Amino acid sequence: MFHRILTILLLNTILSLVLTSGVQAQDQQIWDKDLNRFLTPQEMGQEDVYLTPEDAAKLMFPKSDSIRPEVITLTKDQKRLIEERIGWHFPETTFDCFIGETKGTVDGWAFIQNTIGKHKPMTYMVGVAPDGEVTHVEILVYRESRGSEVRKARFNYQYEGKTVHDPIRINRDIINISGATMSVRSMSAGVKRALVLADELYLKSQSKSAPINTASRTDKALWESLLGF
Repeated sequence: MFHRILTILLLNTILSLVLTSGVQAQDQQIWDKDLNRFLTPQEMGQEDVYLTPEDAAKLMFPKSDSIRPEVITLTKDQKRLIEERIGWHFPETTFDCFIGETKGTVDGWAFIQNTIGKHKPMTYMVGVAPDGEVTHVEILVYRESRGSEVRKARFNYQYEGKTVHDPIRINRDIINISGATMSVRSMSAGVKRALVLADELYLKSQSKSAPINTASRTDKALWESLLGF
């Protein structure tokens, strides 16, 4: 009798584990409305690494004598102000940045950005020159099964020369990529944030009278709707 009871308990435990595992697997599934199906395990685990942060920084500052990393930690007031300027809320309070220098002169800043693409975050670096213009945008890690065209030079060159005064909207400032709309919107939002980070944390210290370019309520609602914040 004891062995029978023990066997029943063991079978119940195994069944419970199987059912729990099945529920967890179902919870982890992601529905793609464009494909009209759940993503496959292969698609969910997609992760293409193109550059390390150090290699990307070298592309940002090919002529600099030195490149040094810096971790930016925002105060509560800084975060609030940056959110007001870009028009959407973000969870991060720290950002990784690389600074290129030549003979003691800053050649620019390169900010690592993580923003949600269609389903998962994409990691990229945005270079900003001392005059406040975007110099380069490079994808470090792309985690979607589609839309990796955003890493191509023929696409991301569109961000070059953009400043905090540009809205950086798709189909206006930036030509969209079919099938990668959310990734394009995500990258555009991150480029805008990098520009404002550079302006608030570095450039404003050189020009205390720089005006604050805050997003309108309409812009704020649009960005937060697109990015899910």
